[in-house]
Amino acid sequence: MNFIDWDLPEILIRLNTLTADKIPLWGNFSAQQMVEHLAKGFSLSIGQVNFPMEVSEEKALQSKAFLYTDKPFGKDIKVGFVNSEKPLTFEELELAVDAFIEGFVASDEYYESNPEATHTHPYFGPLNHEEWVLLHRKHISHHLAQFGLLSIEN
Repeated sequence: MNFIDWDLPEILIRLNTLTADKIPLWGNFSAQQMVEHLAKGFSLSIGQVNFPMEVSEEKALQSKAFLYTDKPFGKDIKVGFVNSEKPLTFEELELAVDAFIEGFVASDEYYESNPEATHTHPYFGPLNHEEWVLLHRKHISHHLAQFGLLSIEN
């Protein structure tokens, strides 16, 4: 399984083909909701926002092991801290893509200055930079595939 590389230009090639009226292949997100959702994920990975753990420590360890596999996320997974009915933050898709870019760069800069930092994900537990990159790559790939912008197999 090949997930998208941790390479902003490569990701943007795909995101920049997305249109606001694009219908997802599955799930409830609009195109803009999906991009805003991905952008907010960076805030979690650098400790700007926090959510309580939603699984046991044992389950989090199993989930963390999943990050090191070539298995993608399931198509219709539901997580408690994500609300697909939340109002949009930005006026248009292009501004959401800008927020994604800012989040990506902020994440890279944060871990460059704080290489030993860990921040907790509600399902995966405490993650270091390498683990956050693994999670982001799977997560971004999942949502790009949701909108037909990347081919991954379940």
